[in-house]
Amino acid sequence: MPDHPTRDDIRLLDGDFYAGQPLEAYAWMRANAPVYHDGEGQVWGVTLYEDVMSCSKRPEIFSSAKGSRPDSWTPSSINMDDPEHKRRRGLVNRGFTPGRLAAHEDRVREICNWIVDAVCERGTCEFVRDVAAPLPLIMIGDMLGMPKEDFGTLLRWSETMLQATSSTATPAERDAAAAAGGEYFEYIMGAMAARRAKPTDDLVSLLVHGQLDGERLTDEEIAHESLLILVGGDETTRHVITEGTLALMQHPDQRQKLIDDRSKLKVAVEELLRWVSPIKNMNRTATRDAELRGQTIREGDKVLLLYQAANFDERAFENPEAFDIERHPNDHVAFGGYGAHHCLGASLARLELRVMFDTLLERLPDLTLASDDPLPRRASNFIAGLESMPVRFSPSKPVG
Repeated sequence: MPDHPTRDDIRLLDGDFYAGQPLEAYAWMRANAPVYHDGEGQVWGVTLYEDVMSCSKRPEIFSSAKGSRPDSWTPSSINMDDPEHKRRRGLVNRGFTPGRLAAHEDRVREICNWIVDAVCERGTCEFVRDVAAPLPLIMIGDMLGMPKEDFGTLLRWSETMLQATSSTATPAERDAAAAAGGEYFEYIMGAMAARRAKPTDDLVSLLVHGQLDGERLTDEEIAHESLLILVGGDETTRHVITEGTLALMQHPDQRQKLIDDRSKLKVAVEELLRWVSPIKNMNRTATRDAELRGQTIREGDKVLLLYQAANFDERAFENPEAFDIERHPNDHVAFGGYGAHHCLGASLARLELRVMFDTLLERLPDLTLASDDPLPRRASNFIAGLESMPVRFSPSKPVG
């Protein structure tokens, strides 16, 4: 049994826990039980920045091979340790090279202006659906080589599958997620067959034709890698766009600094990532008995690395509950703990965020909430954020 105090409201597999903005609970855990055992979910939660970093870099003890989620496993690189993880990641990484990403900046700016053009004359919009969601979905859809007319369906599948990532998901939500997964797999199999017949310059073709030590990935492996790229690239960035915009609206002095000096954006993006921390946790499985902060973690135990808790750790960040767009240094773990599983799409996400906020600050500088009603949050124990955010602003002309 764990030797630490517990609280009934800390339920680390419950999506409602994360939807409730658990910063107070994280602070309590860091102070009273930094390695916290959730008896109901039968998982450990690691809250200190130093420990999240350490566990991320010790796969021989805290392994990804039994699943990055505590209750599921799929044959994708996120659920592997080196050397297999390194080999698989090396293949996917060919689509995220600096040269490829540098070529995307003009495209990202074009999309951002198109998104703002679609709403700027109205003076109001639903920010998540109209502004935050399209950019990362279009970019990932483009990189996967999917037809634009399918982007809406890809978004629906991604959202539906994530609705089931909670211990409190209803049977109907789990059934819907399973159906969405089945539909996506049928869809991607068709895309893979098309790439085999006619190779193209996109990630699906790269996965289909790429080889690892002379061997190609199986259809199931390709399908899971493509789904990882879709969900990882779409869901995370949109939440930082949304909640980052909310943070700037709630801290007008910080927003004004960026309006006055856009060169601060590169540093500001890091604070937006730390502040939002859209990926709430990743799971590791103990390969042997281990001691951490006086707690004995047994072989086979599930260990959640709580990234948002680490990003607000007073030991690692000065005054972490202050939103500071000039914070430096800012070695947050929003992309993971700098181990082998550090986010493959981090550079793409930073590019999208920098260009989107540049566009919003230039074209919609007076964004404000359009309602005093509470903003609904997704109840997910994996990737969570705002589901909708109505805003208003001064109408303006599109730039074409």
